[in-house]
Amino acid sequence: MSRPVFLPRRLWLVARRAAVLRGAVLRGALPRGGVLGDPFLRDAAMLLGRVGLSLCLVSAWATLPTDAQAATSRSAPTPTPTPAPAPASTPASTSTSTSTSTSTSAMAAAPSPASTPSGAAAPEVDFGRYLDAVSRSSNDVAAQREAVVAARAGVGIAGLRPDPSLSLSAGPVEFSREVQPKPRLAQSIGLSYTIETGGKRARRVQVAESQVRLGEATLLGVTRQAYADAADAFIEVCRTREALARQEESLRAMSEIVRLNEVRHGAGDLGGLELLQSRNERDQFLATVVKARADARGAMERLAAPLGRRWSEEFGAQLPRCEFQETGALADVEALEVQALRERDDVLIARAALDSARAAADLVRANRQVDPSVGVSYGYTPQGRRSLGADGSPVDPSPRSNTLSFSVSVPIPLSRLNRGDLVQAESAVTQALLALRQTELKAQADVRVTHAQYLASRENLTRYRDMTLGDSQRVLEGMRTSYRHGAASLLELLSAQRAADDTYLAYLQARSDLASATVQLQLSVGGKPTL
Repeated sequence: MSRPVFLPRRLWLVARRAAVLRGAVLRGALPRGGVLGDPFLRDAAMLLGRVGLSLCLVSAWATLPTDAQAATSRSAPTPTPTPAPAPASTPASTSTSTSTSTSTSAMAAAPSPASTPSGAAAPEVDFGRYLDAVSRSSNDVAAQREAVVAARAGVGIAGLRPDPSLSLSAGPVEFSREVQPKPRLAQSIGLSYTIETGGKRARRVQVAESQVRLGEATLLGVTRQAYADAADAFIEVCRTREALARQEESLRAMSEIVRLNEVRHGAGDLGGLELLQSRNERDQFLATVVKARADARGAMERLAAPLGRRWSEEFGAQLPRCEFQETGALADVEALEVQALRERDDVLIARAALDSARAAADLVRANRQVDPSVGVSYGYTPQGRRSLGADGSPVDPSPRSNTLSFSVSVPIPLSRLNRGDLVQAESAVTQALLALRQTELKAQADVRVTHAQYLASRENLTRYRDMTLGDSQRVLEGMRTSYRHGAASLLELLSAQRAADDTYLAYLQARSDLASATVQLQLSVGGKPTL
């Protein structure tokens, strides 16, 4: 049996002597006469050997520096110790290959994908900076901005007046052969213009401006949704990253237990089944870590959807800063409801929709007014040709003519007898008014519900942070110490480890729930989220 690299030689010799003494007592190799022939003294020697070996191993491991432990976990494969003579009932499968142990140790020591490389740490990206990048680069927000630009251009289009009409004419042309000589062509030029009545132009401008306000309110809604998606992705990144760190820590602790059990098994102080079980549990922890790493990578990739581009294209190698601070400005629910009715985006959209419906109804009323058309024209007829009368006498030509004429045309509004367009416009106004009332009620209820969730999440996080988390960690540390001293079984240690991990993951979920509730409450009142 070779000496482990982390155990001093003197302690190793003491441990070997104690193990030999205990093995001799177990095999009955000590003489029955003499000092150790008495059964009481023989049991005492066996107990002394067990306690001496355990104390030596625990003392050596407790005094081992942290960097030495890390070097041990990354060292070359340790030769498999020669097992002590096992009973006939011990299966041969209790010893595993050195390569399996080495690969598991390497996986336990491998850094997480979200960890910062060694050396100078890259600056982290806080939540506010990420939201600024989202509002600047989000594809949905950019598309809605273009919609606002188009709506503003519609204001100028709505203010256009009707174009005047220019008419030119020449004639008539005589085709009859009996008419001789042919008359000269007359020319005329005319200009007509439609006069809008009932304030149609002003109503069109009013409708276009209401569409601009509606587009701007919709832009706030799209931005709010982008902020909500970005907050969910950012919070999930922090939760998965810290969950991965916790599970990697548990894997390292379980790997140390396995190495300690291998030493104890080599000294004959631990059965092969318990060693095999500890290795199996370590592999299960390893599978959990592999899945947690995949979850952390996936969470980082999901940051790109609200951002409109990949995270590395915007921030390079920088990582999200997971420092969430509780805010105390969200306590007065009545004040929050007033703020929501004043600044919430869906309320602003409903109000803009009502204004647009009213402006459209006014335009419909104005369009029912008839628009007269006025025109002016100038005509020129040249001097006629000389001709002969029926009796052969010459006839004087007609003199040239210059004429100016004015015209006014008014359509007969028979179609105005139908009032369907007015009924439609007034119904649209009523629908928009009812939608606004419903939106205001929904906003108030949303604020109250979100505020209740915020208070519950804050209470749960306080309970985990002040009581449950510390208690579970103290139980785990005590169980680890008891297991190293032989006072606790492996199943008890595993139960404590899993309970502590579940508690810590529940604490991370509670912190994520509080961050999400804070963001939702801030968005429900129309504010920009902060963490």
